[in-house]
Amino acid sequence: MAPPRSARQQTVTVEGRTLRLSNLDKVLYPATGTTKADVLAYYAAVAPQVIHHAGHRPVTRKRWVHGVGTPEEPGQVFFQKNIDDNAPAWVPRNAIQHKDHVNVYPMVDDLATLTWLGQIAAIEIHVPQWRFGPDGGKGNADRLVLDLDPGPGAGLAECAEVALLARTILQDMGLEPFPVTSGSKGIHLYCALDGRQSSEQVSAVAHELARALEADHPDLAVSDMKKALRSGKVLVDWSQNNANKTTVSPYSLRGRFEPTVAAPRTWDEIEGAGLDQLDYREVMERVVRLGDVLAPATTALPASGGGATAPPSDRLSTYRAMRDATKTPEPVPDTVAPAGGNSFVIQEHHARRLHYDVRLERDGVLVSWAVPKGPPLTPSRNHLAVQTEDHPLDYGSFEGTIPKGEYGGGEVTIWDAGTYDLEKWRDGKEVICTLYGRPDGGLARGGTAIRRYALINTGGGANGKSTWLMHLMKEQPEEAGAAGDSLPADVSAAPVRVTSNGDLVRPMLATLGSEHSIPEPDQWAYEMKWDGVRCIARVSGGTVTLTSRNGLDTTATYPELGDLPDLLSAGDAVLDGEIVALDARGRPDFALLQTRMKLTRRAEIDAARTRTPVRFMLFDLLRLDGNDLTALQYCQRRELLEKAVDEADDGHVQVPPAIDATLEEAVGASRRLGLEGIMAKRLTSDYQPGARSSSWVKIKHLHTQEVVVVGWRPGKGSRASKVGSLLVAVPDGVDLRYVGRVGSGLTERDLAEVGARLKKLARKTAPLGDVPGADASDAHWVRPSLVGEVQYSEHTGTGRLRHPVWRGWRPDKTPSDVVVEL
Repeated sequence: MAPPRSARQQTVTVEGRTLRLSNLDKVLYPATGTTKADVLAYYAAVAPQVIHHAGHRPVTRKRWVHGVGTPEEPGQVFFQKNIDDNAPAWVPRNAIQHKDHVNVYPMVDDLATLTWLGQIAAIEIHVPQWRFGPDGGKGNADRLVLDLDPGPGAGLAECAEVALLARTILQDMGLEPFPVTSGSKGIHLYCALDGRQSSEQVSAVAHELARALEADHPDLAVSDMKKALRSGKVLVDWSQNNANKTTVSPYSLRGRFEPTVAAPRTWDEIEGAGLDQLDYREVMERVVRLGDVLAPATTALPASGGGATAPPSDRLSTYRAMRDATKTPEPVPDTVAPAGGNSFVIQEHHARRLHYDVRLERDGVLVSWAVPKGPPLTPSRNHLAVQTEDHPLDYGSFEGTIPKGEYGGGEVTIWDAGTYDLEKWRDGKEVICTLYGRPDGGLARGGTAIRRYALINTGGGANGKSTWLMHLMKEQPEEAGAAGDSLPADVSAAPVRVTSNGDLVRPMLATLGSEHSIPEPDQWAYEMKWDGVRCIARVSGGTVTLTSRNGLDTTATYPELGDLPDLLSAGDAVLDGEIVALDARGRPDFALLQTRMKLTRRAEIDAARTRTPVRFMLFDLLRLDGNDLTALQYCQRRELLEKAVDEADDGHVQVPPAIDATLEEAVGASRRLGLEGIMAKRLTSDYQPGARSSSWVKIKHLHTQEVVVVGWRPGKGSRASKVGSLLVAVPDGVDLRYVGRVGSGLTERDLAEVGARLKKLARKTAPLGDVPGADASDAHWVRPSLVGEVQYSEHTGTGRLRHPVWRGWRPDKTPSDVVVEL
């Protein structure tokens, strides 16, 4: 299967599986003009070889969604373990229980899966040196691998020299090594094993072999990974035989600036002169001419799977793989129950963090979502939901304690249960149903046990987990009583609209993107992105109320905006905009705005108003003279906004014009002006309060990330008892994921002010489980309730923030508002 190079989007059938391929002409390797279509064609050509060496192993992926970039401007890479929630259901997968969490990995067992990986720009495929065993767990090692990595001053020739020396030792051990030029800098050596040794045993042997090479050739080889010892030498990296480590798979493309491949080679080539890395075109030609010269290094899987676990045969395979029936009281059935029921259950789950599990019976299983804040009991609040693995029907009556250390350890009780009427079910996209709960259940605490809900998928999140919104519909069954003003039938499934009863309005949110993620650029409007804080302004009866993104009343914080009613042509309105503070050059300065955001005393606010005035940049109009405008198109709302607002003479209230330019020109203008970036808004988009929509895309020049503070480390010397740096995390489903520590950008005053607040939030244990020992050794942990913002250069391969610099606190946001900016 080789997709047409000229096609931009098409639907194809691969081995009976249907996939939609898009952006086939996108250039993933600018240096060579190599497109996504080229990548797909390559992986189709070498699919039998990739599957032979990577099949039935957990696959981690390195994705360059917007291409690998150039040396001057490298592309952003995402390292991904968990399978995407929107992955096709037919992609084979299996789960691995780690110490404190479970990951579900895809497996490259067929061409269709390999094509899907190419479609999502998973350029590099990494696998361990073991396959899944008959019980679905980690099997013994079936390969030994040595990664020969040149240090500064060494190169591929020195790696080849070490490879030849290692070959002799391995052959003396009864093993036959096969070389692979890594596609990066070095050489990999693979040896087939009979599967009788564990990964730990193989790793120990590889370590001794590396030490032997180092002892015999100290001027050429080194087994210690310390960078200071590697100059002019080749590191014999034995550690990748560890069961938890992965190596780039043979025949995988590499995310270098040119499309090189981890390419199997012959020993004649290793011994010859002029050895170099190969690109994908050379590898395709070699496979036709030579076949798979690496084939003996990996034993073939028999047609039945060779004793390894077959791809999951039912919808509970992932659930079973994540639980040990001998250790947990949860039901772990062997089969899926017959389909046909309509039960639901909502369980209160006191795990590491309290959350609620909403489960709907569907096709013999309980389709499940984790909802941190529980089902919303008012239409004005949408709650985050994260879809989890399907559960057995027996789980609908489960209450009890999951032992500590097991997946989901903690207390589970039934919050409510009953039956539901289904209105709409679109797999992976949308569910609308009416729940009939118990008279004494949790739903009834909001006034009625009968409630009509929508679950709406909002797209991908971190670590492959897709995020949903759980929304209480405005139009409720008559038995439940009205939950608010009715909506027209054609918009009743959308996120809640503005109402006339004074309900809180949540601002519509944008997704992060790039110039390449804007389809049909002439169908979008472009605005400057303002580096400030979001604000909803409600004007009624000649007064204005300002509300932050998380619902806080900030009217008193910005008294200079109190004249907004005088600038409107209407009596009442709801407007959306950004409050900013400008520096001496007239550019928004978030650090400057920080001096206003945290003030509460009237005298301080009045003084700061003169010293640091703010401006309100308005960009949307949601209501005007009693009329709800959110269903109108962006271009229509924009026209009404410009007519409804008279800008203040001194500019403290403005309606900045949309940029009259192409997408490329708008991005360039924003960069030249020193602004944060631009906002791209689809001309036909409606306004969806509280929803994160792909109809609004933020294109940023700088990488910024909102973070949750989980702890702090003391400073050094005279500041040993004070805050030296902050430990920060981001949401990862219902948990938190550590992203690093930040000290740069924090002033002495910042650290002094925050010290008292952090001490009040102190807790004895870490609120998350993935903090490296070096950072945790002297850490003081706090309750994760404070949100800040950092700027950083890039993500590391482990998902940490590289070179983070503190930008300031975000009192306008709560931890549940934080979104991972990938």
